[in-house]
Amino acid sequence: MAEFQAALAACAETVEKTMDMLLPRPDDAEARLFEAMRYSALAGGKRLRPFLVMQSSELFGVDRRCAARVAAAIEFVHTYSLIHDDLPAMDDADFRRGAPSAHKKFDEATAILAGDALQALAFEVLAAPETHTDPAVRIELVRELSRAAGGGGMCGGQMIDLLAESGQYDNSIGAITRLQRLKTGEMFAFAAVSGAVLGKASYRVYMALHNYAQEFGLAFQIVDDLLDTEGDSAETGKPTGKDVAAGKATFVSILGPERARAQAKLLVDQAIQALDVFDSRADPLRDAARFVVDRTK
Repeated sequence: MAEFQAALAACAETVEKTMDMLLPRPDDAEARLFEAMRYSALAGGKRLRPFLVMQSSELFGVDRRCAARVAAAIEFVHTYSLIHDDLPAMDDADFRRGAPSAHKKFDEATAILAGDALQALAFEVLAAPETHTDPAVRIELVRELSRAAGGGGMCGGQMIDLLAESGQYDNSIGAITRLQRLKTGEMFAFAAVSGAVLGKASYRVYMALHNYAQEFGLAFQIVDDLLDTEGDSAETGKPTGKDVAAGKATFVSILGPERARAQAKLLVDQAIQALDVFDSRADPLRDAARFVVDRTK
């Protein structure tokens, strides 16, 4: 696992350099907006989604500079979602990654604008010729990320999550699974299949990566739920116990910790099995799935 941790850190460094390059540093009146964008986007984190982008791209010999731009784009969208999630109207979290949330560091209006601008920047990056020479590939990347982040993906899942909190949604295990496939799984799916899109790969390998990421995403969410229940906020970098306090239905509240942990391991096994179509070059993706169930933050 030490080898994987080193690979994850190296990927994070590469992608953060690309993000830094893509985030402007203006000195005009809007400088505060870009300061908030940079504060949130460059605040660290596991960078798992960028790792999936970079590793899936290596399977198809994609130029690393192009892959890094796509990795930066998905991290911009992910960061926007975290900024908005932390707002009082959503999760009302004062800390993110061990530092004050954007709305605490700046103010709510600036945080909302920073999230909006990061989302817009992500699509600007994907649409640029530097990301791929083929316009059709760039259009497909924009389409895929739009779907993953929108009403049929992350935003739709967040809406269902809000309904579930207020008792307006079915809290069965099937319903919670669907919620998390939208809220978490679709963004991981985009990260994993983006390499196939960049490399113009076959539908068969595209679907193998998609299926891998769907199971990966659910396992990731189950461990998130476990960390919220059992984790230490000093280590996770964000408040814990909020789901329990809110009476929120999660995989852990429905299954219990032991069954939830076993389910996460089963999902990781299924994710790894989905990569059988690939040779040992996909081992970093397999290691990423194993890392998901062992992480402590």
